[in-house]
Amino acid sequence: MRAVAVDTVPANPQLSDVEAPRPEAGEVLVEVTSASVNGFDLSVAAGHVQGMLEHRFPLVRGKDFAGTVTELGEGVEGFAVGDQVFGVVMKPVLQAGTLAQFVTVPAAHGLARIPAGLSTLDAGALGLAGTAALDSLDAAQVAGGDTVLISGATGGVGALAVQLAAARGATVIATARPGAEADFVTGLTSADVDVDVVDYTGDLGGQVRAIAPDGVDVVLHLAGDGAELAGLLAKGGRIASTRGLTSDAVEIEDVTVYPIMADPTSQILTVLAEQAASGALRVPVTAIYPLEQAHEALAAFGEGSLGKIAVTCS
Repeated sequence: MRAVAVDTVPANPQLSDVEAPRPEAGEVLVEVTSASVNGFDLSVAAGHVQGMLEHRFPLVRGKDFAGTVTELGEGVEGFAVGDQVFGVVMKPVLQAGTLAQFVTVPAAHGLARIPAGLSTLDAGALGLAGTAALDSLDAAQVAGGDTVLISGATGGVGALAVQLAAARGATVIATARPGAEADFVTGLTSADVDVDVVDYTGDLGGQVRAIAPDGVDVVLHLAGDGAELAGLLAKGGRIASTRGLTSDAVEIEDVTVYPIMADPTSQILTVLAEQAASGALRVPVTAIYPLEQAHEALAAFGEGSLGKIAVTCS
């Protein structure tokens, strides 16, 4: 099959022919219709994950996917050949990836059906970013009346977090440069929902304090200096970080740090999919590349593209 794979890390991705996978016990084989690019893909390519997870080569890139179940491994229940599914590949060993024509996925984790009303293109870009956004908001206990600063609002996780936080009734302050970035962020929510945009290239602290003089209740640390962002919290504030921030790095009393490692359970994926299918949540796909141009998609992501980049695989 065609797949974007590497034979070592660090390495640049190459479209090549690799042996098609077969599902092991408890797995399903999915013919991939669409996938998307995430920061994890760049970390793998750069060799940053080598000490954390076993690598087996050829290693196919990609975590998100949407497609059709074509084969069931032994013992799989709850799914059938022909089901339209999406999710995130969650395995203890890095080898199976979704920038390919086929991928094997554990049926018990990281897999859910695509509901009516949700396209495979959007589903293939929803799993990992949506889970990271929802896990961050849940960990920080974001609720109506909270003021939430989202640092990294223009990325896939941030763009979904802006919408999810606003839907909970929170006041959202989002970082973006003036112009296309700011327009993108303010266009994520309905016209009756105001999102305050602050320019992270300027006096970020001054801009945030002008909106929330006593500090914000919650920070979602998806980009930027986490310790600096924590200084913008009100007393008793919470900061959820997908960037490895820990309590040791925040020398401020009465601030709680929540390190986030996205866990795309079937339940979480189903919740996200239902919201997206209903129109309550928009998957912010801003660019689409065919599998043959996946290297361009990865490069565009690395340059700081807005929202989510999708890759069509069939």
